Amino acid sequence: MNWIQTEIKDRLAYISINRPEKRNALNDKVVLELIQAFQEAEANPEVKIIILTGQGNTFCAGADLEYLKQLQNNSYEDNLKDSQQLMLLYKTIYQLSKIVIAQVNGHAIAGGCGLVTVCDFSFSVADANYGYTETRIGFIPAIVMSFLVRKIGEARAKELLLTGNVIHSQQALNYGLINQIVEDENALAKTVYEFAQEICIHNSSQSLAMTKKMMAEIQNMSLSESLKYAAEMNAQARSSEDCKKGIDAFLNKSTIKW
Repeated sequence: MNWIQTEIKDRLAYISINRPEKRNALNDKVVLELIQAFQEAEANPEVKIIILTGQGNTFCAGADLEYLKQLQNNSYEDNLKDSQQLMLLYKTIYQLSKIVIAQVNGHAIAGGCGLVTVCDFSFSVADANYGYTETRIGFIPAIVMSFLVRKIGEARAKELLLTGNVIHSQQALNYGLINQIVEDENALAKTVYEFAQEICIHNSSQSLAMTKKMMAEIQNMSLSESLKYAAEMNAQARSSEDCKKGIDAFLNKSTIKW
């Protein structure tokens, strides 16, 4: 059974989790299919931006609890392998050269909130809730932690991860977890599409990829290291085909099609 659906439209790849009867909960097969879907979209030259969403009225409720119960009978080695697969999913989304937008059509809890965390942009319906509730069932929000601290800072991350509190979309916006709230699902799809098309039309794929890569890399560097790296990337970008194309278009006052 395919629990992930992919549709390509106007240079956008829509990746949807298709388990509405399970509130789009994650298990090993769903995670594997998501990894494959993102890798295929990354490799597809017809795709410039990727949009992640869920079928039904929930974005993703996190780990399938029935699946988690089965894992309790696994060996440490088996559980480590399973954990590394979720780690690979988060890392793949975060390090993808293409922009990833979360189109949050409903609640995003635990692992589902983790998916929102690693996306580059997140647009949410107004009535969606967010939370990292793992500590409330004796589990831990381990893998998302590295990404969440980067995204919203240690103080906010501690508040969410240690309390396990579920927060409303407005608070998620205030914390910097999401970028925009849209009133209903129909308006959400339209807003995300228009935002994605703006990026598609006005921004170079090479420039987006390099900028996204740098944002991930410089956070682990000292100031001196990050500035040295920035100067090197700046010099590299100047000789890129997209930079030559963009400057020529600007000087000739012509419209450029990215």
